[in-house]
Amino acid sequence: MSAPKRVAVLKGGRSLERSVSLRSGAHAQEALMRLGHEVAAIDVDAGVVEQLQMAAPDAALVALHGPDGEDGTLQSLLEAIGVPYTGSGPAACRCCTDKALAKYLMREAGIPTPDFHSFRDSWIKQLGAAQALPSVERSLGFPLVVKPVSQGSALGVKFARSSEELPAALVGAFSYDGKVLIERYVKGRDLAVSVLDGPEGAMPLPVVEAVPREEDFYDYESRYEIGMTTFVCPAELTDETTARAQELALSVYRLLGCHGVARIDLLLDEQTGELWVLEANVVPGMTETSLLPQAADAAGIGFDELIARVLESAFTR
Repeated sequence: MSAPKRVAVLKGGRSLERSVSLRSGAHAQEALMRLGHEVAAIDVDAGVVEQLQMAAPDAALVALHGPDGEDGTLQSLLEAIGVPYTGSGPAACRCCTDKALAKYLMREAGIPTPDFHSFRDSWIKQLGAAQALPSVERSLGFPLVVKPVSQGSALGVKFARSSEELPAALVGAFSYDGKVLIERYVKGRDLAVSVLDGPEGAMPLPVVEAVPREEDFYDYESRYEIGMTTFVCPAELTDETTARAQELALSVYRLLGCHGVARIDLLLDEQTGELWVLEANVVPGMTETSLLPQAADAAGIGFDELIARVLESAFTR
């Protein structure tokens, strides 16, 4: 085990994922203390730089979900003040947080991702983009998934089953973000593959399947309310599908420049058996219902060891 360090756990913040972030940070703090580290818990606000300078940590463990924590803002600040930190750097954070950008990069790299178009709210007013919606409908077909580009935890995700439903879905998604993604709906199984850096490089963990008990899709409540979702890990898949899911996850991790740890979300098409990559998450949850700890446990990596490996990524950039 590495020598004890002073670690700042960055959590909370001002995003809609604040409550989840506080829970992730609390679990990480407990593990760090069990590992013998000194912990300075920081609820991220306007005084975060001053608090970090006063704490003078050896490293920062980033448990801040949503904007600021996942879009490269916090990472840039940490680099500016010289504090090593866990997880991906600013460029990878920016690529992963902007779901449209990530999907453009995946498409160019030949990684399967559902067909899509992206729109900004300003385009509708300034460029008459609403006139392009019939073309979008024809190219993608119904139903459509409309999601804010930069939100996590399924926040703001809307469905449109017809042309009549699309405007309301757009308004709902735009209430969370000024840029949205209109994506072809793929009916299938929700899978996730976490990738964790280690002594031998990045390795994909066992596949987790999330099976919502009530909703049609894996929404915010399903993710974080205990009892709302059944998790299967390792997912009951063929060896070939498991290997393909892990291969795709590792390819996305490398393509987007991730470091330390990330979670790649996929769908297994129930009609064709094809795998589709949806997005990459650079600050995976650490709550009692989060997928990364479950996958690590299935790989024989306990929670404390998982946190130790995540912390180590701060010093291997």
